Amino acid sequence: MAAAVATAAGSLLPPSVHAALAREPRPGGLRAIKHVVLLMQENRSFDHYYGSLRGVRGFGDRNALPGVFQQSGVYPFPVREAALGRDVQYIGDLDHSWNGGHTALRHGWNDNWVPAKTAATMAFYDRRDVPFHYELAETFTICDAYHCSLPSSTSPNRNYWVSGYTGFEPNGNRATGNAAYDEDNHAGYTWTTYAERLEQAGVSWRVYQEHDNFQDNNLEFFVRFKEIARKVLPPGFKSLDKLYAHGDPKLIDLSRLTPAERRLYDRGLHRVAPKTLGQVFRDDVEHGRLPAVSYLVPSSVDSEHPGASSPAASASITYQVLDALASSPEVWESTVLFITYDENDGFFDHVPPPRPPAQHTDEWVGDRPLGLGARVPMTVVSPWSVGGYVCSQVFDHTSMTRFLERWLDVREPNVSAWRRAVSGDLTSAFDFDRRRTWPDVGEPAPVPPASPRWRPTPPATQAMPEQEAGRRRARPLPYQPDAQASLSDGKVKLELSNSGKSSVHFALYPYAKEFENPAHFDVTSSQEHVVPFGESYDLLLMGPNGFRREFAGSAHGTAQVSSSVRGYSRVLTLTFANLGDKPLTFVAGRRKVVVRAGRRAVIPWLTVMNSGWYDLTVTVVEEPGFRRRLAGHIEDGKESISG
Repeated sequence: MAAAVATAAGSLLPPSVHAALAREPRPGGLRAIKHVVLLMQENRSFDHYYGSLRGVRGFGDRNALPGVFQQSGVYPFPVREAALGRDVQYIGDLDHSWNGGHTALRHGWNDNWVPAKTAATMAFYDRRDVPFHYELAETFTICDAYHCSLPSSTSPNRNYWVSGYTGFEPNGNRATGNAAYDEDNHAGYTWTTYAERLEQAGVSWRVYQEHDNFQDNNLEFFVRFKEIARKVLPPGFKSLDKLYAHGDPKLIDLSRLTPAERRLYDRGLHRVAPKTLGQVFRDDVEHGRLPAVSYLVPSSVDSEHPGASSPAASASITYQVLDALASSPEVWESTVLFITYDENDGFFDHVPPPRPPAQHTDEWVGDRPLGLGARVPMTVVSPWSVGGYVCSQVFDHTSMTRFLERWLDVREPNVSAWRRAVSGDLTSAFDFDRRRTWPDVGEPAPVPPASPRWRPTPPATQAMPEQEAGRRRARPLPYQPDAQASLSDGKVKLELSNSGKSSVHFALYPYAKEFENPAHFDVTSSQEHVVPFGESYDLLLMGPNGFRREFAGSAHGTAQVSSSVRGYSRVLTLTFANLGDKPLTFVAGRRKVVVRAGRRAVIPWLTVMNSGWYDLTVTVVEEPGFRRRLAGHIEDGKESISG
């Protein structure tokens, strides 16, 4: 307790949280959870907030795509450098449309952000600007491979949040934009929401929202809830949004509802008075009314949207939620809080999102994939996620619903097979078996007062930003990827493998123009792929958590490198093969290995002293164009250290 109190003196977190952190978590795993709180904010990318945070996949990422950090000549730059006396909290929003998102990603190359979004896309915050957010990440668990569900705006991403899916508009088009915001004229979505499935299963749930909900409660866009709303509205109004904006909420007549409709209204549509969301939530916590599942929808001013809110305003509502939970030991010890963002606005993120292979036709709209979208922040707050960890499993907004599935055994059939393969269920972000003491956190800078909005422009002199030094504890991941390449008849045969428990998503980039755009694969055990080429080839294969293989060489090469992974000993075994008729000299780091014609050499590459991380390049003296780079992390089922 003394350590917690000492650290709290320089903290922005509620004192109640520090007191709660001093208590041991309940045993029992998922069975110990009684409440899950889902807080979704607006429009921030991962690099925009956490690119400079130590120990995450940020600006220091050694396994980034070549040149990705320089977008049309613009490097990521601090908002603070562009402020020129203006308030860093109040930069404006950017294009975050379906078309703009795909333009920035450019078929998966991820290199067209500035033309799509303007140079302001490269602006980022650091610890001085968002101290509260950084302290949350330092205290609990941050996910650095959490993506929004599609590269588009708020509404379709929140469709995934409340239903695991974005289906079709009443006119037959796929719901990839904000058409539902025209609530008076939008006929409504017809597929079933997860809230309705909870209701059918007898699980308590509620949406917490104020009179101004910024149209962020997507349940209001579904036919079932629209019908209920229109039954209680006074003449002249077709939507709750218009009533709360231009009418008198006292005219709502709930007597017109059946008991079943009244439950759906109270849980999904009821709005509380302005500036009372935090207090209403607290009252329910204190009086034992907190439901099993809570969806928190802040007002526009608290939403963190760069066009209507600010990081400081959002920190205020998040602080209230944290304090309400932590002030009740019984509730804190049985609650999980997920804090994330619906989409990235127009702000840059350097990690290209996974994209569905073409055979998953339900995940495509014409020649554009639905997802995934850019990375957005996700912080997992609970007694079982304390310790300043990073979790690098791939997630998206369907992951929260799948966590609820796992906990409640209430399935959401809307979640596609591809998303179930590529995205995890967030359980890997927790450690239900033991407790780490939480790390010391330096005193953050105070948040400056508000001022008018502005768009940052890059400084005249550009340079690549530096990420904070240091690593952090990392959750074990369910992946164990590997890949080999061999030549035959002017083709590269790739052998993709995965001995982990969860499917691995690979993206293959053709840098010698072997094909036009990156190709994508989801591998549960093994898969082969053949790439024809001309005189030379240059392929980059990317996977989760920094996995990387580079394959380059000529059609006449006789060298071959293969690898195998042993998780229990954290050894990467390399095999150098000479398929020609003259000796070859393989160079790996400081090691040189001469392999005679027709022979092989087996080399163990030890990684245990580097917590399972490896990064080496193999070249061949006699074949100048030959290159194999192997980078990644060997999992052994235990917690590790970030790369």
